[in-house]
Amino acid sequence: MFYAILAYHEEEVVESWTKEEDAALMAELLQVNDRLVREKCLGPAARLGPTQRAVTLRGKDAGTIMDGPFAETKEQLLGFYVVDCPTIEAAIAAARDLRRVNPTAVYEIRPILLYRPGAPLAAPDESLQVSR
Repeated sequence: MFYAILAYHEEEVVESWTKEEDAALMAELLQVNDRLVREKCLGPAARLGPTQRAVTLRGKDAGTIMDGPFAETKEQLLGFYVVDCPTIEAAIAAARDLRRVNPTAVYEIRPILLYRPGAPLAAPDESLQVSR
């Protein structure tokens, strides 16, 4: 079954890290990522941009565009992983591996009821880091 592992963190904390601290954490997370890929249980994963660049669409018809994310919460959704695990316990184990290297993050694990991979996407510009 596919599960989404949603990664939440306090954005101000993440933004306070030096480039070196951020790079070190990402290197550790990529080690977990690579292991899950070798185990053939990791699908798409993404690190999301800052909430200051997010917009929300609400309302009827064409709707209204509002600046920012949809929720006012202490932690913001900053990334996600799609994993293919036989049980929720296995998905929780994958999330625990991520949390070991990023202990201040909060990970929410949810079953995916519909998954449509769509077309492969090309990187829109050089600012997007694409790793395979």
